[in-house]
Amino acid sequence: MSAHCQLTGAKPGFGNQISHSHRRTSRRFDLNVQRKRYWLPSEGRYVRLRLSAKGIKTVDTIGIEAAVARIRARGVRV
Repeated sequence: MSAHCQLTGAKPGFGNQISHSHRRTSRRFDLNVQRKRYWLPSEGRYVRLRLSAKGIKTVDTIGIEAAVARIRARGVRV
């Protein structure tokens, strides 16, 4: 599964690893993606989401109902 956040839509960034001798090789900056389970009271069930650390903090702030509404507005199935 790809390392992206379902809520924020954040994806890995790409850049260069620069050695001491200044040789450059490609690298990937991955997100801190976690699988988290939330109780969705309106549907009476749990939903499992792949969220970045920032996405988890956003859910804590706006609530799970609003977060699921944003995820569905982006066209992601929950």
